[in-house]
Amino acid sequence: MDEPFDAVLFDRDGTLIRDVPYNGDPDRVTPMPGAREVLRALRARGLRTGVVSNQSGIGRGILAHEQVAAVNARVEELLGPFGTWQICPHHPDEGCACRKPAPGLVLAACEALDVRPERVVVVGDIGADVDAAAAAGASSVLVPTEVTLREEVDRAPRTAPDLESAIGMIL
Repeated sequence: MDEPFDAVLFDRDGTLIRDVPYNGDPDRVTPMPGAREVLRALRARGLRTGVVSNQSGIGRGILAHEQVAAVNARVEELLGPFGTWQICPHHPDEGCACRKPAPGLVLAACEALDVRPERVVVVGDIGADVDAAAAAGASSVLVPTEVTLREEVDRAPRTAPDLESAIGMIL
């Protein structure tokens, strides 16, 4: 990734914060190792940051929009402000254009941040994050966790063992 980027978009669960399935409780938000430092470094260099997150718990009737908003507010309290939050509230069966791996969230974030997709990198922990980036014309870095499938790692164009290493590939 030789080209400098204008923005970095992050998946929320499993990338910025520990993945607690269908979390609606801000008290259960725990940043991933290195997240604070990585975001501080990006912001210090003037890169815009955003979050792109599937939140199917809303569409499944498990979470209310207000609960997701409260968790997101806690993320910002712990990690600082993001230039945009793009959330897909739909059930996976709805076939929306925003749910990753579709490009909708990434494209909406690019529009909100006023950046071209080719000047953006998406950092996430599963193949849907990588696929959404590719579909939008953005770059990606996969930071695998225990839920990342082997085939997702094998087909990702770039992988990093942790957030710090991922950002080292970007800066």
